[in-house]
Amino acid sequence: MMLPRDIVGEAVAVSKVRVAWSPSSFAVEDGEPIRVLGEAGLEIVPNPHGRRLTEDEIIAHLDGVDGLIAGLEPLTERVLRSARRLRAIARVGIGVDNVDRNAAAALGIAVSNTPDGPTDAVAELTVGAALAVTRGVIEANAELHAGRWKKAISNGVRGSTVLVVGYGRIGRAVARLFSALGAHVCAVDPFLSPEAFDAVERATLEDGLRRADIVSLHGAGREKILGDEEFSQMRHGVVLLNSARAELVDEEALFDALDVGKVSGAWFDVFWEEPYTGRLTEYPQVVLTPHIGTYTGACRRNMEMSAVRNLLRDLAGAGVLTSGSEHRG
Repeated sequence: MMLPRDIVGEAVAVSKVRVAWSPSSFAVEDGEPIRVLGEAGLEIVPNPHGRRLTEDEIIAHLDGVDGLIAGLEPLTERVLRSARRLRAIARVGIGVDNVDRNAAAALGIAVSNTPDGPTDAVAELTVGAALAVTRGVIEANAELHAGRWKKAISNGVRGSTVLVVGYGRIGRAVARLFSALGAHVCAVDPFLSPEAFDAVERATLEDGLRRADIVSLHGAGREKILGDEEFSQMRHGVVLLNSARAELVDEEALFDALDVGKVSGAWFDVFWEEPYTGRLTEYPQVVLTPHIGTYTGACRRNMEMSAVRNLLRDLAGAGVLTSGSEHRG
């Protein structure tokens, strides 16, 4: 059966190739990704648990599987070595730090991601959360639902200084939106050349933290960026936004900063453990969302279709999907 030409040209699957998916929300918004995989003649193995898989669960899930549409499950060396047929991992999203890429390379497993898909969705939610926190929307809503007509003066975004930590695709989009709202934006990213900051002020982390009214985290990886020392450098009453990785923030240091008002409000869409039931739920000034940065219909469709294209391309490149030759079992 022919694959769609815009995906892998003339590649065909002449015997059953097995493809699993692990994101619990995969194809919930739109069944097109599953249709494309099915038209490619692939056997599709869905996530059997409807949630993020543990290491043991993903090992079982990958038994006899050639390709994986991946989420944030731990794809460790142990997992990858157990998946003897696996030849391609297509991550739905940007980060691939849950994948042991050295082990994947050694085992001949291609790894891809979808870096462009989440940009607008995550950026708009980040700025929306900033407006909700700085304008006191959550508190005002709770008061009115409780039958109290209570008004409070808030700060808003216009005229504030926003520090964007991590100036990649999402960081740039967030900076543009904040700038459009009248904020002064500075950014820090040690991996970029000075020329990359042409649209915003380039700052050091220490200088940016001392001046910022709002700090928005968009760094890659899981290395801690904000700990006790960094919180001590911040202005009193700063607002913290995190749509990147919870591990960028020292959890106990954050609690201390919230307790003394150093951080007056925050928004977290990512957590140290998910589903999250930790202490941040005890702080009414912290807005919490359940890792929904990419959860718009358009964003999910774009990322999932990009992941499908990447997977079929890499399976064809590995010879699992071939033109006129049988699948190598």
